[in-house]
Amino acid sequence: MRGNLLAIDDHMDRLYEGANSIGLQIGMDRAALVGEIHRTLRHNDMLDGVHIRLMITRGQKSTVNQDPRFVVGGPTIVIVAEYKQPRPETKKAGLRLMTSAIRCSTPDVFDLRLNSHSRLNFIQALIQAINMGADEALMLDDRGFVASCNSTNFFILRGRELWTSTGACCFNGITRRKVMQIWRGAGEVVREKDFTLAEVYAADEAFVTGTLGGITPVTQIDGRRIGNGTPGPVGAELAALYQDFTEKA
Repeated sequence: MRGNLLAIDDHMDRLYEGANSIGLQIGMDRAALVGEIHRTLRHNDMLDGVHIRLMITRGQKSTVNQDPRFVVGGPTIVIVAEYKQPRPETKKAGLRLMTSAIRCSTPDVFDLRLNSHSRLNFIQALIQAINMGADEALMLDDRGFVASCNSTNFFILRGRELWTSTGACCFNGITRRKVMQIWRGAGEVVREKDFTLAEVYAADEAFVTGTLGGITPVTQIDGRRIGNGTPGPVGAELAALYQDFTEKA
């Protein structure tokens, strides 16, 4: 907001931890990389309402191959900054989700906390959802418990209790973490637990979280209305708390 980078320390923690886990040398320290983001914003005279995507690969290779030993030179760093805001009509009406037949991966197969470019299963799930007339896919873990959506983290409200998955098979997004911190800070109950579709269908409210959209209500899943089929009051209360957090950041 107003030239500030929201939760930048959290984003850098995740980036450098992920890069370290796969042996990817970024080639600059955190301060220098954040400086490049600010330089991009200054060059384009961008101060507010900007969505930034930072992508880093190992760089050019001497031959087309997965093997990192064929890398020549340094990494490729791409910073994309664009004016982008959530669609107000989506916030007002809420999202329609469809439960996908494609599952979220487990850490022994692919650890989603790495936040990698490798997301083919999520793209497949989204295509399924789109073809069924939904906005996004709700995805289960390998045991059939609710895990995540294809590009956002998923929550339900039962009364004022906030439920989300254990985090074992989801992105563990930074907005997800902030929302839980905010709700706990307000004296409310947050449960990170296994829960089923039956419990989702019986929820009073549901929403998803993401960097761009913040908190977006979900009003329909698998053709079933969630609550009364409109964005609910408790989710709106939490969204207001999150909005206040972003404005003060």
